[in-house]
Amino acid sequence: MRASRLLSTLLLLQTRGRMTAQELADELEVSVRTVYRDIESLSVAGVPVYADRGPTGGYQLLDGYRTRLTGLTTDEADSLFLAGMPGPAAELGLGTVVATAELKMLAALPPDLRARASRIRERFHLDAPGWLREADEVPFLAEIADSVWNERIVEIRYRRWKTPREVTRRLAPLGVVLKAGTWYLVALAGSDLRTFRVSNVLGVQTLDDRFERPADFDLAAYWQEWADQFEVRMRGQRARVRLSPDGVRALPYFIGRQVADLVTATLSAPDADGWVEAVVPVETVRHAHAEFLRFGAEIEVLDPVELRDMITSTVAKLTEFYGSRPEQPE
Repeated sequence: MRASRLLSTLLLLQTRGRMTAQELADELEVSVRTVYRDIESLSVAGVPVYADRGPTGGYQLLDGYRTRLTGLTTDEADSLFLAGMPGPAAELGLGTVVATAELKMLAALPPDLRARASRIRERFHLDAPGWLREADEVPFLAEIADSVWNERIVEIRYRRWKTPREVTRRLAPLGVVLKAGTWYLVALAGSDLRTFRVSNVLGVQTLDDRFERPADFDLAAYWQEWADQFEVRMRGQRARVRLSPDGVRALPYFIGRQVADLVTATLSAPDADGWVEAVVPVETVRHAHAEFLRFGAEIEVLDPVELRDMITSTVAKLTEFYGSRPEQPE
């Protein structure tokens, strides 16, 4: 631990130039007294670090000195793909590894390229979670990720939407995916590829058994295919509707591009007013009720009757609410 901290101190001074003891302490999350001891240890080891006194002073390396101790460890090399994602990297248990790898990369670059890399980091930032929602709690993500790295079998307790609600699964974890702020685990359950929401994992036991990762498995390709079909699979029911021209144009915005393409393929010939009939995949009648109200007067539900009656009742209540003017105070 101390050797790693000494190396980080050296790399910080090499990449950033002069730094005060307090700046080093804040960066390394240690006390100022620890920084003093580490600087002394570096000097004893022959590193040409010296201090400038005064309010603008600090520690810096002798001009021209560069360490050659910049080789990346295996974990740090793996983490480079997450260097622009500090939040997700921390959730995976790689926050410190990513920070150290970034320091090593910057230290190894010539000054002009180092400045360019710093400008990119200052100008681009990834914020994965969606708006108006809290991030999922994923207490077992780091353990799951470790089993992915090391190809270890895991046994998980999992909460699902159908009964029995809680199940136990023995899995060969192949990868984790971050989608719109939500983590998913892709794993083999027996011979079947399955996808699990990590926030629904109630417990994880990493077993001693190992598995051989399929040589032809492509995580990105699998996820793209799975995601393309997910929303369609969720919409197992059908509703027949009439849509105005504006309603047709609004389809991708209100029900998503993937489902809108399916609806567009069912459009009838337009009538004299430009309205068309279509079949819309829906998740449930209640879900469709809320979804179709977003279209306002640009949609008419033809069937199922239950859905049409629900929307008719809602419209009647809205008419009652807004049909009479509220009494004005005298």
